[in-house]
Amino acid sequence: MRKSHITKAAAGILAASMTIGSAPAVYAADGDSAATGKIVYSFDFEDGDVSAFTNRGGDDTTELSASTDAAVSGETALLASGRSESWNGPAFRLDDKLEPYTEYYISAKIKGRYYTGAMMSFQYTVDGETKYQNLVQNLNGSDWMSVDKVKVSFTDEMEGVYVYFEGGSDDLFLDDFVVEEVPAVEIEQDIPGLAQMFGNEFKVGTALVPNNFSSRSTMDLVEKHFYQSLTAGNEMKPDSVLNKAACQEYAAETGDDTVPQISFGAAKPLLNYCKKNNVPVRIHTLVWHSQTPDWFFKENYSDDGEWVSKEKMLLRMENYIKAYFEELVKLYPTVDFYACDVVNEAWLEDGKPRQPGEQGSSGSSKSAWVQVFGDNSFIEPAFTYARKYAPEGCKLYYNDYNEYMDGKMNAIIDMAKDLKEKGVIDGIGMQSHLDARQSLDAAFPSVSMYNKALDKYSELGLDIQITELDVTTPENPTAADFKVQADYYKGIWDSIYAHKDNISAVILWGVTDDQSWRASKSPLLFDGEYKAKEAFHAIIDGYELPSEIPTNPPASSTEPKPVTTTEPKPTTTLPAPTTTVPSTVTTTAPPAAGVSLKGDANCDGRVTIADATAILQSIGNADEYSLSAQGTANADVDGKEGITAADALTIQMYDAKEIEKL
Repeated sequence: MRKSHITKAAAGILAASMTIGSAPAVYAADGDSAATGKIVYSFDFEDGDVSAFTNRGGDDTTELSASTDAAVSGETALLASGRSESWNGPAFRLDDKLEPYTEYYISAKIKGRYYTGAMMSFQYTVDGETKYQNLVQNLNGSDWMSVDKVKVSFTDEMEGVYVYFEGGSDDLFLDDFVVEEVPAVEIEQDIPGLAQMFGNEFKVGTALVPNNFSSRSTMDLVEKHFYQSLTAGNEMKPDSVLNKAACQEYAAETGDDTVPQISFGAAKPLLNYCKKNNVPVRIHTLVWHSQTPDWFFKENYSDDGEWVSKEKMLLRMENYIKAYFEELVKLYPTVDFYACDVVNEAWLEDGKPRQPGEQGSSGSSKSAWVQVFGDNSFIEPAFTYARKYAPEGCKLYYNDYNEYMDGKMNAIIDMAKDLKEKGVIDGIGMQSHLDARQSLDAAFPSVSMYNKALDKYSELGLDIQITELDVTTPENPTAADFKVQADYYKGIWDSIYAHKDNISAVILWGVTDDQSWRASKSPLLFDGEYKAKEAFHAIIDGYELPSEIPTNPPASSTEPKPVTTTEPKPTTTLPAPTTTVPSTVTTTAPPAAGVSLKGDANCDGRVTIADATAILQSIGNADEYSLSAQGTANADVDGKEGITAADALTIQMYDAKEIEKL
């Protein structure tokens, strides 16, 4: 066994060239080791030591040993034998060996004694609840299968963090297991941010999962482009929030099985980040046929219990929605929960409700809600309860995919008209999982079809939010495929912008292609190297940065500069700020009467990296990015004459907690 240890160094000073706008600060690992890409652990098992690995505990019968029955590069591999269940298998614990908020690659070779039918998975525990995620599936075959540089990470809210191999019940061999730090990649700072470009017209945001917060590069992109809204990819859905053990315990103690017990432990990384950095949150989702456990609809919350009555399910629904909102507000009173998908995906493409039945482990599209209610009559009470208990300012949405297909669209419109008349709905969420395919002629939906749907929903007089936007290409896309994707994204974005008076948010479903739920079809605006794709540049073509960069929260005095979509503008590239400390005064604005908040260069009432950015912009282009008189007075933190990059650097150090006060 070859093993190197991790050292924890003092945090480095942030670079002087930062993002624009009131973007939040980065969660990053201490030290600069993440930039090295070094190997942290490497096991070839040639010394016979398998002690770094365990089985998964509890009823896992797996026995681990060194074996010469099979190996990849030498003579020995780890053997996992005695497995009695498919979930049994060899596990490697991360949180007692590695650092939180750091990304790692896991590589390994796996083989069955006769045939491999396995997968690599990930688990962690937060607030006593254990969560699971399949990282690599379909490791099937009669020879060695490779897992190559799969990204894993964890936050300091998580404990009991493991990667493990499972599947089948036969013996498994594991060899050449390597843990490597993911090298840090600097994002492109010489392009405008999407929220900076469009944030005065509608919020621009994205969806994240817990391990995203450990990637400095991912969070740099979030802070530059998506700082106006975050959605939890899975961690605020019913199966992540409902706590089965607590539900059963409460029912046993009180005799009342109509008061579901919930926990937001899985969502803590996102919610804590949004609290710390003042980022608004879209809640996704309360009522859904998928990712809602069947036991939630059964007597005594039992997997094999009888279906509850409609009357009992109404009580459970109200208590669940009440507890959901009350717990969020109790835990995160300062977070802006500005939108909520109350009901998700209730209609089929032909405009009919889903079929009744169990969701089960097979991913069935049947609905337990329809099983209990007989039809979609559960939708109205869901919105009624949400209106009753949602925090002030939280708008309520019906959300769906294929929302541009006539049958489903007409059903949504009829439903929305009824709910609007009753005063319980605020808007429609258009998921917008789109497909560019090989050509614009083949793309689905066509841009005109999508535009028609926007027209139809706009006529309702309700708000619209684009909630899960991504655009797939063919697998293994060519340059020509990416060009089609770019042209299609441009058409869709221009259609969205043309309806901006009816649209309050546009949310991309993920940040980079490699981390997307549809990664094999490269659906997002940034590639796996954190670089803007052709689609990104197509979207911003023809638009200008507004005269007032959108802040978070929005500045009360913001007046967006008129933007046209008909004539391309000469450039959308930001001036590159200088990091050289000038020897003379570089700002000419007259001094304010006094300092209102030391370091608050953009006068938004806070001291963040955005203030350092404002200073650097004023140095680089004072004509376009001059500070106000008050901002000039606030910005002179080093007490020397004039505003220089030294002031910006001091503010960055303060924001990074390298210094305690200005």
